This record gives sequence, structure tokens and C-alpha cells, in this order.
Amino acid sequence: MDVHLINSSTKNILRSATPSAFTLYDLHSHTTASDGLLTPTELVMRAASMGVDVLAITDHDTTAGLTEAEVAIKQQKLPLRLIHGVEISTLWQHHEIHVVALGIDISHPSMCKLLVAQAKRRSQRAQAIGVLLEKAHIPNAWQGAQCLANGGQITRSHFARYLVKQGRVANVAQVFKKYLVKGKTGYVPPEWCTIEEAIDVITQSGGQAVLAHPGCYPLSSKWLKRLFAHFAEQGGDGVEVAQCQQTPDERALLGRYARTYSLLASQGSDFHQPCAWIELGRKLWLPSGVEPIWRDWASDVKSNIK
Repeated sequence: MDVHLINSSTKNILRSATPSAFTLYDLHSHTTASDGLLTPTELVMRAASMGVDVLAITDHDTTAGLTEAEVAIKQQKLPLRLIHGVEISTLWQHHEIHVVALGIDISHPSMCKLLVAQAKRRSQRAQAIGVLLEKAHIPNAWQGAQCLANGGQITRSHFARYLVKQGRVANVAQVFKKYLVKGKTGYVPPEWCTIEEAIDVITQSGGQAVLAHPGCYPLSSKWLKRLFAHFAEQGGDGVEVAQCQQTPDERALLGRYARTYSLLASQGSDFHQPCAWIELGRKLWLPSGVEPIWRDWASDVKSNIK
């Protein structure tokens, strides 16, 4: 069976025809290139086994896992289309907001420059977290997080896993609650790019900018609407409306917001690791009345897999 890949795609390539309604899209996932637990090869094989037809790999501020994923799809002859993506960390009104980029040219100079800058910010923050944890009598946290990242982007999740491994707390959630959130021992304020900068670079690199998991931010309804309005005003393309672990009411609400602010609707599992409540492709469907982010993607994305 032929394997179709979207490599250095641009909006002109992505947009021209409507794909099949039966195509299963998962447009938000992570690998060991950032804070996922599966390698790119393992991720695409799992996605194919779960019936996903179109997968976007969207690691945090890096595209390092995409080449391996492409090779694995080709070598294993997987019935899977790969979308080049990245999840960019931004700051808005003192809140960390994530923007998923879909269909980007990963070699575009503007994107490469931004991701280099983001990697530097991420490394500096991680080292600062290590210093604070050291002062709190938790030695070698920086080195431990580095080891767990194994060359990938270091995130707070790596520190959390290290502390669990050291027996400091029972699970990752407790680490964040006790050490890594605002007001706690190991918290270091992020210094990411702005939403405007992220959208601009995504557009320059031929991609679509999607507001990631809007239901997960600690925002009131009033401020969430302000975020949607700002994202749309800055040229954002879409918003994640559907995720695995989500109430029907939240999905319907996000669908209404997408329509109100003229944003296309995306869906994604935000998969990081195999677990009971989040799985690749699981419960990913859009509510009625929204326009999907893939509405105008090229016909070569169209699923013809039986």
C-alpha cells in the first residue's frame, strides 16, 4: 500500500480539496524529541495500529522527531499520513499558552530561528529549575532531567519524572503540585515568545496556527473569550475543539467559540504515553456546525485506505 507523506508543505499545497469524512485525524502528539515516552518510530506504529489515518507530530518547540517518523512510515509501509508540526510555547497576559503549528516547512529560516531561540529559553529555564531544587536539598535534578530527556527538549515533565524516580513523591501530578507550579520551590517563570510571533512564523513557514487545548488553561469564561478573540485577530487559523478526555459540554462550548471567532476546528489526543485515559485517535470527532482545519487540505491527504 502506498504511503503518502506531507513533508515541507505550504498552505498552497495543503489547501485545495476536501478529504473523506471517514479519515481519522489526530493532530497533536508527542515523542521522545520532547516530553513523550515513545520514540517517533514507536509513535507512528502505535498510531497506525489505533486506526489513525493522518497524524501530526507536534513536539514542544522542536521538529527533531519528524525525520525518524517519516523513515519509519516508509520502511514499515504504514497506512499513515504524517503532518509536520510543532507545539510552540507562548506567553499571553502572564499565561503560558501553546500554539500548534500544522503543515509547516521545517527548514524555513524563520521557523528554524524561532525554534533555536525557544530551545535556548527552555534550556535556561531548566537549569534555573535545577538550581532551585538543589537549594531545596534535591541534588542532581538538572542532570537527572537531562538524562531522562536523552537529547530531547527538556521540560518540567522530565524533572517530575526524575523526582518520582527518586521517590520524592508518588506521581508526576504531585511533583507539579508540590514543586513546579507558581509559588512552589522549583517554579521558574517562563520567557517564551508571544502569540503574535508564533503565528507570524507559522504563517511564514506555510503552516496553520492552532490554539492548543484551550480548555486546559486556568482562565475564566471572560478571559477565554479574550484569548480566542486575540488569537483570531492576530491571524490564527484554528483551535483544538476535540480531545480524548473531554466532557460533551466542553466540546460543544469550544465549537461555539470556534464559530463565533471564525476559527477552524482541530482535534488531537495530545498523546504523550500509553495510559488508560488518553490514546491516539480516541474519541476524536468534531461537533456539528464547525469547519475542520483540514477543510481545504490537498486531495493527496484524502484517505483511500480500506
